[in-house]
Amino acid sequence: MTDAPAPVAPTPTEVAPFAERVLDEVGRAVVGKRDALSLVLAGILAKGHVLLEDFPGLGKTLAARSFAGALGLDFSRAQFTPDLLPADLTGSYVYDQRRGEFDFRPGPVFAGLLLADEINRTPPKTQSALLEAMQEGQVTVEGQTHRLPTPFHVLATANPVEYEGTYPLPEAQLDRFLLRVAFGYPTASEEVDVLRRRLDRQREEVTIEQVSDAAGLAAMQAAVEQVAVDESVARYCVDLVDATRRHADVLTGASPRGSLGLVLTARAWAAIRGRDFVVPEDVKVVARAVLAHRVTVKPDLWMTQASGARVVESVLGSVETPHTLESRR
Repeated sequence: MTDAPAPVAPTPTEVAPFAERVLDEVGRAVVGKRDALSLVLAGILAKGHVLLEDFPGLGKTLAARSFAGALGLDFSRAQFTPDLLPADLTGSYVYDQRRGEFDFRPGPVFAGLLLADEINRTPPKTQSALLEAMQEGQVTVEGQTHRLPTPFHVLATANPVEYEGTYPLPEAQLDRFLLRVAFGYPTASEEVDVLRRRLDRQREEVTIEQVSDAAGLAAMQAAVEQVAVDESVARYCVDLVDATRRHADVLTGASPRGSLGLVLTARAWAAIRGRDFVVPEDVKVVARAVLAHRVTVKPDLWMTQASGARVVESVLGSVETPHTLESRR
C-alpha cells in the first residue's frame, strides 16, 4: 500500500482568487471599503495584527467579525474597559474542588481572530498582556506558558477623537501592529446602498459564507512567503524608513520593524494583486498604513497640521523610486 501524495502547496499567484473570494464576502457586510479591507487582508496574509482606528459606527467591529467568518477562524471579542484585568483576557486558574486541582480556563485571547474592541480604554497592565500574545503567540499565567492557536491575529479598534478616560497606546505597542487602517465615512451612494441592503434582507445580521479555514489561511500565508523581493525594492523600503527618522517634523522615526513591515505587507499586497514579485508601487500603496503610526511628531507641532501620515506622504514624494527589472515587466 503506497502512501498518499502530500498536498501541493499553493503558489503566490493562487492567493489572488482566494483574496477575491474573501473580500467579496466581507464586502457584503462592509460596503464600499474595498481598498481598506484589502489592506486588512494583506496584514492578515502577512501574519500581522491590524489596528482599526476610526470614528464610531463605520464598520470596524463588523469587519473583524466578517473576516473571521470568511476565513473560518474561531472568533472572540474582548471589550476593553478601565476595569478589565489581564486575567480577563488571558484566562486564569480555577480550583476544581472535586479533583483538588487547579484547572486553566482560557480567556478570549485563545481564538483564531481576536477583536480587541476600544483597546485604548484599558490600563497599560492589561494592554501589556495583549502585547505578549501579539508578539510571542503565547500568554503566561501564574508562571505557566500557554501557546495560542495558529494562525492567531488581533484586530483592535480605537476611537481617535475621544481622549477622556483613555490610555493611549505606547509607541512600543503601536509598533507591534503591522498596519493601522481607517475606513472613513462612506459616500452618499454607498450609504444609500447600506440602507437598501438592510431593508432588503429584513434583519440586522449579515450572513457571511465561509471561504476557507485556519489550515487554508496558513497555506496562503506560506504562499505569500514565496513572493520575490528585489534587492532594490528592499533598499527602497529602508530608504523610506530612514527618511522618516531624518524628517524635520519628527521626534522619533520608524524603527527597523517598519522596514520589515513594509516588505512583508508589500509581498502580501503583490500576491493579492496576482503577482509573485513586489514592485515599488506595492510599497507605496501600503506605506501609509505601515509607517504613519510608527512616527512620532515633535510635541511643539501637535497643534499644527503635522502628523505621521503627512510625514509619510512627504518621504514618499522625496525618496527616489527604484526602477527594477520586475517593475518594467
